[in-house]
Amino acid sequence: MHRRTFLTSAAALTLASPAFAGIGKAYTPGLVQKELDAGKTVFVDFYADWCTTCRRQERVINALLSQNTAYEENISFVAVDWDKHSNSELSVFLNIPRRSTLVVLRGDEELGRIVAGTRENEIKALLDTALVAATS
Repeated sequence: MHRRTFLTSAAALTLASPAFAGIGKAYTPGLVQKELDAGKTVFVDFYADWCTTCRRQERVINALLSQNTAYEENISFVAVDWDKHSNSELSVFLNIPRRSTLVVLRGDEELGRIVAGTRENEIKALLDTALVAATS
């Protein structure tokens, strides 16, 4: 393959595939508190677009969401870009150690957390915890 053809093909593939953006609404300062103040259960995804563990978590979460629509109907999902917000008030307050951290919040309580876990049963259990809290 010629170098020019390769570079053109690589650029086209990069532009054609959407950038990884975590699961849910893009985080802005105050968003999580606003959702909690509205009485919602919040599933927070601390991700980095270059993180392979985060991408695996995204695939598992999306598969689980497609199997059970009650998750999206009852839980507020917020995606926190680790590269932009690792030192944010939210990250510091929750003591988030790294990207690929998933946290469920309700009111002023943390209901569950996964750090770098990608197993479907583990992520499903966290989603189920959030769903029970959201529908109680």
